[in-house]
Amino acid sequence: LCVADEAVRLADRYGADKQKAYLAGLLHDVLKDTSSNEQLKFSKQFGIMLSDLEISAPSLYHSLIGSEYVRHVLGIEDEEIISAIKYHTTAKADMSLLQKIIYLADYTSLDRDYNGVEDMRQAVNEGLDKAMKVALDYTVQDLEEKHVTAHPDTLAAFKQYSSDNQSSGV
Repeated sequence: LCVADEAVRLADRYGADKQKAYLAGLLHDVLKDTSSNEQLKFSKQFGIMLSDLEISAPSLYHSLIGSEYVRHVLGIEDEEIISAIKYHTTAKADMSLLQKIIYLADYTSLDRDYNGVEDMRQAVNEGLDKAMKVALDYTVQDLEEKHVTAHPDTLAAFKQYSSDNQSSGV
């Protein structure tokens, strides 16, 4: 609920559809508490082909498989909502406004408590692109420190937001 509330706040601030933001925020972790084996069953049922990296990273299942779960089981057909759920853990290059909002709401909701969360909250209030850069810098550094391979979508987003050509603003 905290992520859904933060998504609505960000949608209002940055001009996105608040209803879509709320629904995507509410459903972003729909399979997070489902066992890995059960999630993999859904993956097969929905025809999702996971890469070797994705198979080796169960923490990614809930977003990749959860996005199709909301489509196939919950009957949500809105591609903006589905893709916001799909990329809320990895990010990707050229994210839509709603994708950024859900990714960042998951980082900055009131229930989040990690070293640097206040800096993230400040960045998200200064601009989504600035916050994406801060979040991706944090994510890539955290993965490197844990010796975990970053998802290619995460690296593509990191490269995009680390470039000197990135504009400021939303």
